[in-house]
Amino acid sequence: MTPMPVPSAWRHVLVVRLDNMGDVLMCTPAMRALKQAAPQARLTLLTSPSGARLAPHLDMVDGVTVFRASWVKPGHTGVVDDEADLVNWLRSERVDVAVIMTSATQSPLPMAMLCRMAGIPVRTAQARENPYALLSHWRRDVDRLGPGMRHEVERQLDLVGALGVPRPDSLRLGLTVRDADRLAARNALLAAGVLPGGPYIVVHPGATAPSRRYPAAMMGEAVRGLVAEGWTCVFCGSEDEREAVRTAREAIAGHTADLCGQLSLGELAALIEGASLLIGNNSGPAHMAAALGTPVVCLYALTNPQHTPWQVPARVMSHEVPCRDCLQSVCPQPGHPCLRNVSPHDVAIAARTLLAQPLAPTEPVHARATC
Repeated sequence: MTPMPVPSAWRHVLVVRLDNMGDVLMCTPAMRALKQAAPQARLTLLTSPSGARLAPHLDMVDGVTVFRASWVKPGHTGVVDDEADLVNWLRSERVDVAVIMTSATQSPLPMAMLCRMAGIPVRTAQARENPYALLSHWRRDVDRLGPGMRHEVERQLDLVGALGVPRPDSLRLGLTVRDADRLAARNALLAAGVLPGGPYIVVHPGATAPSRRYPAAMMGEAVRGLVAEGWTCVFCGSEDEREAVRTAREAIAGHTADLCGQLSLGELAALIEGASLLIGNNSGPAHMAAALGTPVVCLYALTNPQHTPWQVPARVMSHEVPCRDCLQSVCPQPGHPCLRNVSPHDVAIAARTLLAQPLAPTEPVHARATC
């Protein structure tokens, strides 16, 4: 095994996380630890187009580069990048430490091979199979998919800890909100009829994977009582989620604000930062809320237990099913029971509980439907 240089000798550290924006957010405590241990080093994040949207909001990162990996599920364009070009870029960047971050269900070895071909001397990742020379510093992957496995944040903190990097001064997810985005979000709220300074709830009915979407009409039904009680509810989402937002709003007998497709990522962060609560699925906005300290009611499909809201008051809503931990993007079960069997009534109760008395931020409550 290659001797490990101490962090004070590092000059250029590469962090690799090649999947979604929420996954990158859950790596930010580990990236903060790397930056605090080696402040003299340049810290570059190699990530997907989705993850790269966070670039202006990651204060622990010095640069972000996009790579669409052939071994990671591609986005809607289906485009992948050339591996030879990446190797040439890595050589030119003179990286001395590569930290390859993956979930417990992904392999780090394709990226490890490219880093070795680029001559990066220190290459570390968690892997189940013996990588031999592909990784200079192998950390055996001890996670097994199921209840009780490490949270994604803990997984990455353990990886950098094996490099001699102490835990950072804050374990909160990192997401910087700019003043310009706060002003733009305030103006968007005003244009939608929401008075400044008043409390509001953000509702996000979308998610990239269909298996992680609570039925939009049911989410609207859950919100309906909150609107009747006088809460201002603001719907958000991408252009692709406009139909889900429309369906949810149609289930509500009262006024709601619709900012779907109108906000940049930074403006969405500012909107969530100012909210009393976020109601949504296991998706990027839920992790943004965790980073910003906004309580979350999370409709959590039981596809993977690692990604619950981190260190924020939360209610994690799901219905126990024998097919849990399936990793499926599209639910193969009739009726999508792990989400559809959570009643809108229970979602509304969870929201009222958080609005009245936030929970201890380090212990999100997992609420299981019993029907």
